Amino acid sequence: MKLLLDTHTFLWAIIDDPSLSLATRDAIADPANEVYVSTASFWEIAIKYGLGKLPLPEEPDRYLPAQRTAAGFELLTIGEAEVCQVHRLPAIHRDPFDRILVARTGF
Repeated sequence: MKLLLDTHTFLWAIIDDPSLSLATRDAIADPANEVYVSTASFWEIAIKYGLGKLPLPEEPDRYLPAQRTAAGFELLTIGEAEVCQVHRLPAIHRDPFDRILVARTGF
């Protein structure tokens, strides 16, 4: 199965935060699953870091790729096709980062 982690799940996974449910931990650890994190999540984290709302041990350009690689997560990029499809999504998510993750789930 392919798993696309949202921003919080990615952050919780790389620091082993207890907020991550056991079922989610098991799914991420299952070698049969392919685990992805989106460049949209890196974008969101970098913005929050720059605003002083999200402390990280290192600057995002060093920390995030290193943590993603160490965790064995694949990088899922976003392109013009996904960006141009966002307007077709139902108004379930107002957050633009969540919307692009939903638009990208067809990977």
